[in-house]
Amino acid sequence: MSRGGTMPEIDHTHDAAAPSWVASANDAGTEFPIQNLPLGVFETERGTGARIGVAIGDQVLDLAAALDRGLLPGLQGMAPALRADSLNALMARGAADRHRLRHTVFGLLEAGHSRSAETSGCLVPMALVRMQLPARIGDFTDFFTSIHHARRTGELSRPDMPLLPNFRHLPIAYHGRASSVVVSGGPCMRPRGQALGMSGDTRYVPTQKLDFELEVGCYVGPGNALGETIPLDQAEDHVFGLSLVNDWSARDIQRWEAQPLGPFLAKSFTTSVSPWVVTLEALAPFRTAPRRPPGDDAPLSATLTSTSHARHGAIEIALQALLQTGQMSRDGLAPTPIAQPRFGDQYWTLFQMLTHHASNGCNLRSGDLISSGTVSGPERADSGCLLELTAGGREPLRLPSGEERRFLEDGDTVVLRGVCRRDGFRTIGFGECRAQVAPANQE
Repeated sequence: MSRGGTMPEIDHTHDAAAPSWVASANDAGTEFPIQNLPLGVFETERGTGARIGVAIGDQVLDLAAALDRGLLPGLQGMAPALRADSLNALMARGAADRHRLRHTVFGLLEAGHSRSAETSGCLVPMALVRMQLPARIGDFTDFFTSIHHARRTGELSRPDMPLLPNFRHLPIAYHGRASSVVVSGGPCMRPRGQALGMSGDTRYVPTQKLDFELEVGCYVGPGNALGETIPLDQAEDHVFGLSLVNDWSARDIQRWEAQPLGPFLAKSFTTSVSPWVVTLEALAPFRTAPRRPPGDDAPLSATLTSTSHARHGAIEIALQALLQTGQMSRDGLAPTPIAQPRFGDQYWTLFQMLTHHASNGCNLRSGDLISSGTVSGPERADSGCLLELTAGGREPLRLPSGEERRFLEDGDTVVLRGVCRRDGFRTIGFGECRAQVAPANQE
């Protein structure tokens, strides 16, 4: 467990050789080995309501059922949080309890546990569950932290000054709409809005430039009181865990409305998130030093720098965006990868985002969602949105079906994936963040 800026702890729960008695958790290709143990909220057809579960292989461990059978010794004090219908109460308890939960569940699922037969009755096949939002999200803040994304999108609208002067000094963000955050699997309905026509007239129409944005989000843990700040070396004590985020964007609406106050209706119609939350403890082996372009100075603000953060403030995640058109689906063609950026290339880290967010005394609350903004790599081929990949629609993507895409069309499905890899450790994943584009409502 990391406290006060110390090195994240790597312990026996990260041992690559540790097997589980859940056979599917030992498969080489699983995203959910025993070394991961992400948390989520699920429902079944049995009508028991929303419950907290842990992903293990192709199964879900029902924590309430495990408590009922006395399989989680030492965690009775956490029982109300573990029996809840969202992760908020668990998020509020902080890193020490999350650490205790991880160790207890790891021991329960590790090969050779004496009560494995009894515990198997607490497993539900993933194929039989409906995943829910992991938390009641009170606030959603979307950042803008990839220098590659900022530069390439800036070149489309401000070729004389693609990167604004403030980008290197602070993590830029806007407050999003929490009510329209939906869990993976739900559709993205094409929004209507006001956009500027080719002849300079304004029109209220379905967006013609619907885009995805590949992002990584974190859920706030205990949070801070109004007026208090969160020092950088304490920021990770307030990060519960990470998920994938698709911040859907209507580029034509965005371009017209964003001057001078920034995104509004072009972003607030839908944001998709993956259902599983990978805890900070599971990510300990994949912490790394933040990477910045050669010659870039450290941020000017002392609140955004520390010796500890410079050693392990970033998290290395291999990300992937895939696209499947309606035609590809009918032809039996799988989603095709269109971008593979790395989260470690972000200019600002999640911990810097959280610290900056609270630096004016803004109170962050358990379950709040903070997202990284589009994750893009140094090369345009690894851009996390179509706006970059197609140079604003001028250079369409060519797909295996022979189709082209400048922006998303009805029936297209976008799939986001992310995995963490490091020699000597088991690969862990985040599951999918998936959604299909649905037609706009008819008026």
